[in-house]
Amino acid sequence: MEKKLEKRWIVAFFITAAVAITGLFWEHASPTETTSQFNSTDTIVPADVAWLLTASCLVLLMTPGLAFFYGGMVGKKNVISTMLKSFICLGVISLLWVAVGFSLSFGESIGITIDGVKYGIIGNPTDFAFFDFVDEHPHAQMASTIPFILFALFQMKFAVITPAIITGSLAERIRFISFLLFICLFCLFIYTPLCHMVWHPNGLLGAYFGVKDFAGGTVVHMSAGFAAIAGVLVLGKRKNVEHIPTNIPFVLLGTGMLWFGWFGFNAGSALAANHTAAMAFATTTIASASAMLTWAFFDRLNGRKVSALGCCIGAVVGLVAITPAAGFVSIPKSIFFGFAAAIVSNVMVHWKQLKKIDDTLDVFACHGVGGIMGMILTAIFAEGENASLLHGGWGVFTHHMIALVLVALFSFFGALLLYKFTNLFIPLRVSEESEQLGLDLSQHNETLS
Repeated sequence: MEKKLEKRWIVAFFITAAVAITGLFWEHASPTETTSQFNSTDTIVPADVAWLLTASCLVLLMTPGLAFFYGGMVGKKNVISTMLKSFICLGVISLLWVAVGFSLSFGESIGITIDGVKYGIIGNPTDFAFFDFVDEHPHAQMASTIPFILFALFQMKFAVITPAIITGSLAERIRFISFLLFICLFCLFIYTPLCHMVWHPNGLLGAYFGVKDFAGGTVVHMSAGFAAIAGVLVLGKRKNVEHIPTNIPFVLLGTGMLWFGWFGFNAGSALAANHTAAMAFATTTIASASAMLTWAFFDRLNGRKVSALGCCIGAVVGLVAITPAAGFVSIPKSIFFGFAAAIVSNVMVHWKQLKKIDDTLDVFACHGVGGIMGMILTAIFAEGENASLLHGGWGVFTHHMIALVLVALFSFFGALLLYKFTNLFIPLRVSEESEQLGLDLSQHNETLS
């Protein structure tokens, strides 16, 4: 077994080396039609650049914030392994994004033609491979006032945190190297198609279905939530389902870092220092505040104590729910987003049937359900002419509901196949002995002092 594991790590090392060496020589021999899509640097707006640089830093901070958030909730023997699974995404997904992920997400559309118009399902993997043509020139359609390299790096942080969200459902029982393989597959085959379909100017869900996802309720939270539930079904329950959270102050710290970073996540998605960013900033914090209080009071109404853990979870649920609508709704509506999402997610967290399958840190109940609620409420309340159900947009609402089902099915069954594929090459689950010993020691030879 040890020899097999050693070979797998040798393969992983050489893949990383191959990516590093390929990057030295990768470039297009001659300019392609891709170059015609760029503006002169004269169109750059310094204020927008300053804000997007800041927002990118804020979104990056969310990943270590998530590590603290999850790490404080698990048992003492699994804190380091749980936190590392979030941190490692900063390395793995960042390199994958540069090599091919960004190109698959925002390269020239490959898809289907409807009524003579081409709608993308995935991007051309060679257009921006190894960030070729991704430089200081703004892209005319995607981000016309900031360098394209800044747009690519901002989007990279979204790609990083999405698989990190999944880790909470698989905590305390998944093999580390299996997790590394899965997140690569998830990024390539689930995240990048969704990103392209929703956020590329010619994407199928965004351009044809009219799906409104301001900052990732569909692309990030729904995909991660349904992938999480698929992983739980494949891995099975832990041997010791009951555990006491190790460090609630870690959870509080992580929540604060997530809340702070979420301003970059949502307000940064305006891609400019403008009124939309300011409104998204405001709706983000108000929805979270509403959800936190709603969760705490709803717990008390159901005979449970008001807990720090519950308040933290409630705050995050509010952040998740407002994400797809942050730039599309008013502040009063954002209060309702937080209120409604907190109640539904709270009910799901305590639903006995969901407890039976052992989603360790309730990723689906919080991120998956929060993303679903955000998408539905966005389709009802988004402002603007024919933008939502309340503004005469029956077609928009119908398309949102169709897209919701399609994204749920694609994320769940796609992840299910990827887990099973991963398990063919490397067993997903650690041995019973390793699980009993704790993943900190058995997988990383480290323990809390």
